[in-house]
Amino acid sequence: MSGTEPVESRPVGIDELLERVRVGYRRIEAQEAYDAARTGEALLVDIRYAALRDRDGVIPGALVIERNELEWRLDPQGSHKTPEATGHDLRVVVICNEGYASSLAAASLHQLGLHRATDLIGGFQAWKTAGLPVTPQSSQSSQPS
Repeated sequence: MSGTEPVESRPVGIDELLERVRVGYRRIEAQEAYDAARTGEALLVDIRYAALRDRDGVIPGALVIERNELEWRLDPQGSHKTPEATGHDLRVVVICNEGYASSLAAASLHQLGLHRATDLIGGFQAWKTAGLPVTPQSSQSSQPS
């Protein structure tokens, strides 16, 4: 072997990929995410697309960054970073609709050095089911990126 061959040649299905990336960090429940955001210990980042935010509402105080912009906006070294991207020690809780895309997003943030990134088990739907604060999209003061 010359050292340039891929370690694994078989395709990996999405379920296996999710299993693999989730091993790299501890996912959190809605109440823990709420408490961490309320005390300033974590930044909630909503990566759902506009139609879902319009339909279901938003989490007050969560930063809205659609998935396709996430890495550019949260990379502390990036030229397109958001002011909230203060450093690699930032605790980010990524929230998608049901907790699948957010796992892949959190793993991607880990690759950028955001070692405290995690995601919300069950996503926005779990947050809403837990009875945590949700407001209509139109009343959210922060603008999407």
